[in-house]
Amino acid sequence: MASAHQRVGSSRPNSQQRIGAGLVGKEALRQIAELTGRPADTVSAIERTDSGWRVEVELVELERVPATTNILATYDVELDDHGTLLGYRRVRRYYRNAAEERSL
Repeated sequence: MASAHQRVGSSRPNSQQRIGAGLVGKEALRQIAELTGRPADTVSAIERTDSGWRVEVELVELERVPATTNILATYDVELDDHGTLLGYRRVRRYYRNAAEERSL
């Protein structure tokens, strides 16, 4: 039987294993899409923290025509060393065609 942290057929490690940045990014995308009910677009940043990981996820909040006018949002997602979601918050909303350069 699968534990609460591992589903049958999942590549997610059990609660005793630490995971790397690649899997953290995939978990952040999956979990934020599941929680918000909106399709996750991309991971824009991953950063190691004292308590685990901080991931910035971009997702489509409102699909429009043409797609360049979609409204996207950036979410700060915090995960522990095992990929368990600790918290998340929306930090900004913007049009897909609005290019802006910023750092973590």
